[in-house]
Amino acid sequence: MSAAPMHGLEARSRADDHAALRLWLRMLSCVNEVETEIRRRLRERFDISLPRFDFLAQLHRWPEGLRMNELSARLMVSGGNVTTLTDELEREGMVTREQNPNDRRAWIIRLTPAGRRRFDTMAREHERWVLELFEPLDPQTMKQLYQQLGVLRHRFLGTEAANGT
Repeated sequence: MSAAPMHGLEARSRADDHAALRLWLRMLSCVNEVETEIRRRLRERFDISLPRFDFLAQLHRWPEGLRMNELSARLMVSGGNVTTLTDELEREGMVTREQNPNDRRAWIIRLTPAGRRRFDTMAREHERWVLELFEPLDPQTMKQLYQQLGVLRHRFLGTEAANGT
């Protein structure tokens, strides 16, 4: 089996570079390529951006809603970005914004029933896309990659990696 052609970030590596550097560039290239494809499909199929999809996904996980600052932290974006997305999605009937009864300065954002139905459709298709994109990897390889990347991630979190993380 021949090696995949080098493109993008991975093209920066050479055969004599450290294995960790080559792995990092390959991982980064794969993440960028998968994200680009997901963005393209979301745009073509649902006319939605990845940030909007991620916003809706967070609200889908929390049916009772989230405060805007919680959304901002979960999405790792500024409060201004969350406000803009909320304004747009509220106009489209996908989300509601209600004043928090416990803190009159805060707003709770929730999916509307229509927003939940639309997101459910997008999420099912998104899952099929991810399965398709990772199809070249056999289940054992995916499990091993998941476990090994968990070990690496826990290093940065300063925690011990458990099996299956």
